[in-house]
Amino acid sequence: MSSLIETQSGQVNRRETTKSVSKARRLARSLLKSKTGTIGFIIIVAIVFMALFAGVVAPHDPVKTSAAKRLLPPMWMDKGTADYPLGTDNLGRDVLSRIIYGSQISLLVGICAVAVAGTIGVILGLVSGYYGGWIDKVIMRTVDTFLAIPNILFILVILAVLGPGLSTLIFVIGITNWVKYARIIRSEVLSVKERDYVRAARSVGAKNYRIIVKHILPNVISSFIVVSTLSVATTIILEASLSFLGLGIQPPTVTWGGMLSDGRQYLATSWWVATFPGVAITITVLGIIFLGDWLRDVLDPRMKTK
Repeated sequence: MSSLIETQSGQVNRRETTKSVSKARRLARSLLKSKTGTIGFIIIVAIVFMALFAGVVAPHDPVKTSAAKRLLPPMWMDKGTADYPLGTDNLGRDVLSRIIYGSQISLLVGICAVAVAGTIGVILGLVSGYYGGWIDKVIMRTVDTFLAIPNILFILVILAVLGPGLSTLIFVIGITNWVKYARIIRSEVLSVKERDYVRAARSVGAKNYRIIVKHILPNVISSFIVVSTLSVATTIILEASLSFLGLGIQPPTVTWGGMLSDGRQYLATSWWVATFPGVAITITVLGIIFLGDWLRDVLDPRMKTK
């Protein structure tokens, strides 16, 4: 008997493994068919690799200054040198190395802030959509209150009170951007909870928590994935904007927004100081948007039908 059970268990595991491999292959083929998705995936992989191995990839210390090497042009210009491919800034720091290290902060803030906002939004959206009644009214009126206040103004006020910093910035962006997740998840839950399999689970006495986790959440998570992917891009821009204003991550930590702020007064004479960080932000955001568009096409049944 035990051998029979083990055999059946092994067969089930093999079938599950085969299904997972087949699904991964379908996703890979779908990604290769999408030009924008492939480009976005390559960009994101390159940025993540650059951020994870910044200490190996970066040619110089990003905070090391040198008065003798300040404002050196890129290597293809006159007086440029291959030791500093993208030139140096007003303090003689290597622009390329600072861009590489700045990717760590941009990705960290983008991913962590979206994780905080998404967690809050998904939980409140599930509760609001499933239970309805006064709970739904309280949560939705709270959402309306947050939407009535300009997002950037709300963030600036909180940062002015708490002070700038990495953890503070992630927390502030997270608690001010959860409302869109809550509204999207709530609308999805209102539709899903009326389907037959949810009614069947409720009729056999399944607890609300189990129905939400086992039957509703898996059917609304695709919308969250698409929205959160695109939100990483907007969060990176928001972090760069706050750092540009001096309210984000403080020196000596390297950020793309801080590099833009340092180079704005040299645009007429040393354009590379601010231009290359701006290009890095643009490429990263475009890569995330391209990948998010592909995810939307894959995960949204309505897009599949079209």
